[in-house]
Amino acid sequence: MNLLLMMSILIIFISNIMMFLSMMLSKKSFMDREKNSPFECGFDPKSSARIPFSLHFFLITVIFLIFDVEIALIFPLIYSFYLVNFLTMMKISFFFLIILLTGLYHEWNQNMLNWTN
Repeated sequence: MNLLLMMSILIIFISNIMMFLSMMLSKKSFMDREKNSPFECGFDPKSSARIPFSLHFFLITVIFLIFDVEIALIFPLIYSFYLVNFLTMMKISFFFLIILLTGLYHEWNQNMLNWTN
């Protein structure tokens, strides 16, 4: 028991010395503070959170999420070609792709895919 206590104290002591030396020898400065801060959607995390948000950026993000989910739905569809009648799966996948392309055409018509304002 005594040996376990001494080893625990020694480990804590060595780890504290190593952390202290690391903190003293590191070359971080006040200028590195900005590099270590989180970056979210182009906002400065140290400024006010009540600044205007680009609606176009939001729409592009929603379009990306929709197509990402649709890709996740297409993968099981490919696997089910082996399990179900081929003609039935062709009808289902054709209907699914028509919905995708109709949504893409609507977004293109509304100029949501143009990055210029």
